Amino acid sequence: MSAEPSDAATRAAGESEPGHPFIRPYQPGDRDAVSEICLRTAAGGGDATGVYSDDALMPEVFALPYVTYAPDLAFVVDDGHGRAVGYVIAVADTRAFVEWWRREWAPGFRARHPQPGPATGHDPGFTEAQLLDAGANPERMLIAELDDYPAHLHIDLLPELQGQGFGRRLIDTLRSALADRGVPGVHLGMDAANIGARAFYDRLGFHELPSSRPEAPLLGMSTS
Repeated sequence: MSAEPSDAATRAAGESEPGHPFIRPYQPGDRDAVSEICLRTAAGGGDATGVYSDDALMPEVFALPYVTYAPDLAFVVDDGHGRAVGYVIAVADTRAFVEWWRREWAPGFRARHPQPGPATGHDPGFTEAQLLDAGANPERMLIAELDDYPAHLHIDLLPELQGQGFGRRLIDTLRSALADRGVPGVHLGMDAANIGARAFYDRLGFHELPSSRPEAPLLGMSTS
């Protein structure tokens, strides 16, 4: 599923300054760091370590399928020493991604996570059973607005990177890469409890889509 780096990826790769964080294209060696970032930001923006019976669950639903399927649409914030401390990951065609997930990702996910594990004592935003269902049934991603917003994304930054403008720069880098491919729009779903993330998306110009619900906000924006 990989492709030649886009102009956006090339520009991102050229932004580095020794010892300073910068945005660059995802590399295979970033996979574990992406998994860790996903886990540490998955509880309404906070750390979800220990929330579920298996810490691999969140990354296996919301991060690892993306860098497996479309590593060329993944960009990370490098801490200046080679370690990824934030990312934006996306797919350009959600319908094609769902087909791939159903065929290639879901069978292994079901085998690794056949049933919910024992309770951990935490109060997650949604149950482990719901998380297992999300990993096994990618049809949840087939929103009504896919014709206008066929791409979708996830973005996460570790706390030490937040508030420094890297979130906006990651989104701008991804939008440029999608525009280079002729993708007209991108959408995302979010945790309604993550008030800070909602304020961030509003500032960037994301707007609610018609199928958005208060308990499960769905936001979109043009790539132009």
